Amino acid sequence: MLTADLTAQLTQYLELVREPIELRSTLDDSQPKSREMAELLDGIAACSAKVSHVRTDDDDRAPSFAIVRPGTDISVRFAGLPLGHEFTSLVLALLQVGGHPVKEEQALIDAVRDLDGDYEFVTYMSLTCQNCPTVVQALNTMAVLNPRIKHTAVEGSLFQDEVNARKIRAVPTVYLNGEELASGRMDIADFVAKLDETAGARTAEALNERDPYDVLVVGGGPAGVAASVYAARKGIRTGLAGERIGGQILDTMAIENFISVPHTEGRQMAAALAEHMARYDIDQIKNVRAASLRRARDGGLHEVTFEGGGSLRARTIVLATGAAWRTLDVPGEAEYRNKGVTFCPHCDGPLFKGKPIAVVGGGNSGIEAAIDLAGVVDHVTVIEFLDELRADDVLLRKLRSLPNVEVIRSARTTEITGDGHEVTGLLYEDRASGERRRLDVSGVFVQIGLLPATEWLKDSGVTLSERLEIEVDHRGATNVSGVFAAGDATTAPYKQIVISMGDGATAALSAFDHLIRQEVPASEPADIGARSGV
Repeated sequence: MLTADLTAQLTQYLELVREPIELRSTLDDSQPKSREMAELLDGIAACSAKVSHVRTDDDDRAPSFAIVRPGTDISVRFAGLPLGHEFTSLVLALLQVGGHPVKEEQALIDAVRDLDGDYEFVTYMSLTCQNCPTVVQALNTMAVLNPRIKHTAVEGSLFQDEVNARKIRAVPTVYLNGEELASGRMDIADFVAKLDETAGARTAEALNERDPYDVLVVGGGPAGVAASVYAARKGIRTGLAGERIGGQILDTMAIENFISVPHTEGRQMAAALAEHMARYDIDQIKNVRAASLRRARDGGLHEVTFEGGGSLRARTIVLATGAAWRTLDVPGEAEYRNKGVTFCPHCDGPLFKGKPIAVVGGGNSGIEAAIDLAGVVDHVTVIEFLDELRADDVLLRKLRSLPNVEVIRSARTTEITGDGHEVTGLLYEDRASGERRRLDVSGVFVQIGLLPATEWLKDSGVTLSERLEIEVDHRGATNVSGVFAAGDATTAPYKQIVISMGDGATAALSAFDHLIRQEVPASEPADIGARSGV
């Protein structure tokens, strides 16, 4: 199971283990996956004298195993083989259960330890899911910090009967004490906010107490990270506030057009962005979503208010909130989201094994999704609004070679139907004849592009285009003095990572130029030049 390279890496990592740990497995000798798990666990145990494997057969799921610190209540469990994207989750769990310190803000660690109650979490995940490791690692970490928290990560494709019984059609899906809690990407702060009613008030108070910034970047994607790095390099007080570092790229599998990096994956690039930011004096505020912008008056400070309360102030603002998946806005879509309506073929495709599904959208993302899903599901129907598909020829040739893919053109999706628990069909209208038709499908993958995350700016005075993009000039400046913007949320053409980063750098440099040209009030020290070295 473990290659020579992985064995060497794992041996090096396990040198960080401080306390003995046991791998307690539950296996079924008739299952090939159980034999593979036994081989994997034996291989891990061989990498460190502090790790041992013992078969206990004490769990309802087979194959599964718990990572246990003997003599304590600290443990986490994996049901299935945590390989693929989850191998990192396995390594991190080994280290943390083995006593390696948790690397989180102390306030967050304290909040987890202070949670009062018994919490039994189960996460249904896929080994191809980009978002699942964040959830698995968050709950594993919480289980290490607070022994009253238990967590099992279940590989959905291996426990298909369980997934079907619970009608799970999206990963990651998290259950708490037997009831569905949430679906989608979440981290420790998100879980604490759900479990602790006072967490929101504490977050708001902490925001309000922060001193004003010279530059506040709103958004943690490539544009936002680039802007914060460029601003911090000028020696000015820089803050970055956003939901997650990496933005959309966290949902991206392969990245092959970032110049000088022939191939990487979204999570790897996001980790590189976070590492780069950590080298600079950037005040990072994570897990917050902007709710409103109040522009400065008479030379004062701009103010950004966040959902749940609290605000930050700054002399200049860089808006880099990116974009989110565009929705169909038809009946049934919201009701059955994560119950068959999904936006990530890589994450959720394995949950539809052997089932018929529809992909709405005939651009590159839609056709790529159809090609990817065709190897997993029973049948794929591509629904395209226009008369012709808009994807690249190379993708269309591949699509035509697949025997289980059908394309319906000139079709307007009108409704997604279900039985109250999960999707059962899609209704569409033939735009040529006006005839209404039905497809019997178990899943609908929506791939119709992105919508800029600018709804919160509608009453701010910042000019938005008809497509709700922030209007900017060649310097990244908006119509509001001291407010700049960058990346996919703006009118800048070609929504690409490399372009967003360039936009972010431009916006930060423009913000700095704006600052050094402002008159300094008598009550404020003239320290920008001193801090920046000009």
